[in-house]
Amino acid sequence: MYIVTGGAGFIGSALVWKLNRMGETDILIVDSLGTSEKWKNLRNLRYRDYMEKDVFLERLQAGSFDMVKGILHMGACSSTTETDCRYLALNNYEYTKTLAEYALAKQIRFVYASSAATYGDGEQGYADDEQRLAALQPLNMYGYSKQMFDLYAQRHRWLDTIVGLKFFNVFGPNEYHKGDMRSVVHKAHGQIKTRGSVELFKSARAEYGDGEQQRDFVYIKDVVDKVAYFLEHREANGIYNIGRGEAETWNALVTAIFTALKLPVNINYIEMPEHLKAKYQYYTAADMSKFRALPGANLLKNWSLTEAVADYVQQYLEKNAHL
Repeated sequence: MYIVTGGAGFIGSALVWKLNRMGETDILIVDSLGTSEKWKNLRNLRYRDYMEKDVFLERLQAGSFDMVKGILHMGACSSTTETDCRYLALNNYEYTKTLAEYALAKQIRFVYASSAATYGDGEQGYADDEQRLAALQPLNMYGYSKQMFDLYAQRHRWLDTIVGLKFFNVFGPNEYHKGDMRSVVHKAHGQIKTRGSVELFKSARAEYGDGEQQRDFVYIKDVVDKVAYFLEHREANGIYNIGRGEAETWNALVTAIFTALKLPVNINYIEMPEHLKAKYQYYTAADMSKFRALPGANLLKNWSLTEAVADYVQQYLEKNAHL
């Protein structure tokens, strides 16, 4: 079977959806449902069992699982604004160490979520060069908690056997429960439907116009195709960026939403909160050359920003639909 941690979350549930499309239903989903609405992500999925994280860890340490085909470890605290460093260290670092050690001991395929947040302000570039891991300077504890494990895996030479994926700005269905961590596509769609306009942060840097800050926006359907590649190609290991490899402006993103809704563009620029200014990324773009050099990787579909936004808005947001 496959084990998918964070399997009720955004990327995790989308990966279960992808596994289902690949004909896989022997799946154990692990998560902590709490009081959020992410349980709704499970309703359309086919899987063998669900376990809460603490129950899963107890059974893992007791040796209760046999015939595990792969572990897709997406479970983590994904809030970039979380300030409880102990909580982040336990959930994003220690949890990953435990699962990696188990997978390596059992020779199980292990794919885990690192993060583009490890790149910090991008001063060191966005190349997934493992020789430069230690030089990266994350801007927040979330990013650093991810880098902690990247560096731990490197020190123990695990990166020759496991796969770490640095997701850039992922958007798409099944993110509905994420609150303030939802993508701007989801937030903007709600703003447009309620008041006919969208708010974007003004730029605090002269070299960028308002709304001209840039991100590498990548559609969830692109993401899960790329993750599935590593399940089918066990010879590919190490750390890889997962993005489109192109930087697009917030203005372009929001314009695509208005276009998908067949409405005129109406953007209001608001002041950026002071607490965000020192930690705000003005430009991100995944260097995808390492992934694209893998055999067959160039055959995967790459959604353009316009078609991805249209698919998300028209087929999911307008219908309140899940994968």
